[in-house]
Amino acid sequence: MTFFNDFTRESIATAVVFVIIIVLRILTTKLVRRYAKSSQTIERRTNLVIKYMHLFINILAIIALIIVWGVQTRDIFITLSSIATVVGVAMFAQWSILSNITSGIILFFSFPFKIGDTIRIHDKDFPIEAEIEDISAFHVYLSTKDGEKIIYPNNLLLQRGISIMGNHYEEKEFMD
Repeated sequence: MTFFNDFTRESIATAVVFVIIIVLRILTTKLVRRYAKSSQTIERRTNLVIKYMHLFINILAIIALIIVWGVQTRDIFITLSSIATVVGVAMFAQWSILSNITSGIILFFSFPFKIGDTIRIHDKDFPIEAEIEDISAFHVYLSTKDGEKIIYPNNLLLQRGISIMGNHYEEKEFMD
């Protein structure tokens, strides 16, 4: 019982942080789902963005709890800078993974094309004209009219010029 007497403020602040976490997670989930529904985004992409948002909220909550429980701000900055340095060095070789994740989020919110669209990627070395089959966190899955399957990284989609051709791979019959 002395724990609650000694740490009443910290216990109440921790409870408030947990309530805020729950409310923020519910609100972000509803907002992202509403946005996805209005822009007709795929459920898998929506769940991926929600997962990223929840991770960000959890990181902020951990930082808030560290501050609430009295860890010195100087110690927090030293720890965070050390973690950032280690992650930065470890991820430097894997920058393309982070680039693809970021590009996937940008493609989700800007929504320049959708599954079923036929696009032309203007790459001087390897031009592609294909139909979009799926859009994931890291890659876009394409299918050419010859049946060739292509997995194209998201970050390259943002770096290359893209023409949206419409869906002209489907043979349509016209009747008089």
